[in-house]
Amino acid sequence: MPRPRKHPKPLPLAHQWSERDNPLPRRAIRASGVESSASQIAMPSLDSGQRAHEPFDFCAAIHRLVMNIAIHCPDFRHLQVPRILVTVTQARGQRMHGLQARVTPLRFSGGLLIRKRRGVSFQIQRYFLGDHEFLYLMTFCLPRFLDLKFEQKFITLFHELYHFGPAFDGDIRRHDGRCHIHTHSQREYDKKMAQHASAYLAGKPDPGIHAFFRYNFAQLQARHGSVTGIVVPHPKIIPLVGPWNSM
Repeated sequence: MPRPRKHPKPLPLAHQWSERDNPLPRRAIRASGVESSASQIAMPSLDSGQRAHEPFDFCAAIHRLVMNIAIHCPDFRHLQVPRILVTVTQARGQRMHGLQARVTPLRFSGGLLIRKRRGVSFQIQRYFLGDHEFLYLMTFCLPRFLDLKFEQKFITLFHELYHFGPAFDGDIRRHDGRCHIHTHSQREYDKKMAQHASAYLAGKPDPGIHAFFRYNFAQLQARHGSVTGIVVPHPKIIPLVGPWNSM
């Protein structure tokens, strides 16, 4: 006798957390599996920005740095930093190439929550902490990102920050032409991001805000015991018909 067909589990239209009863999920990131050399663990003579021997909160450190960039860099003053959910993902394997970071918009083109395609309406899952709604996820792949050189970390960070749409409506920045994400040349795009990073550092921001970029993953882990970050499900686009969604 054939087994009864299972219906797919409904997907929520929103992920919701609360500060007290259901906090944002947090996880300690694992090392790459390669034993670190003494040179990798030798500590920079800098404060990491958080108390030693306590877990290093990577997402809080990035959030503080992005807030400082939004205050001091004219081209990034449109960033509404509290509406960016900074998260992490665990790197698979030991390779340095691959995903370093990404920005995920939580709205369609033009900031629309719902889009129709072939007569069907679709919605991107929404993310809430209490009544506060996030418009973007910014995710860093660890340990890989932290093992970049200091300058490359800043270029990567500015690369991602430039993707936030100028209207900050949940959509990404869209350039003219087919290559609307990185323009016609990603090399030129990254060159421009290097200029943004240099200009920011030339303004002599408080070094305590970005000192953790001087550390690699093994050094932060040795100083703090662990490196932690917020880990949430990647958003899905849900059709608003049939047994596919739930409130």
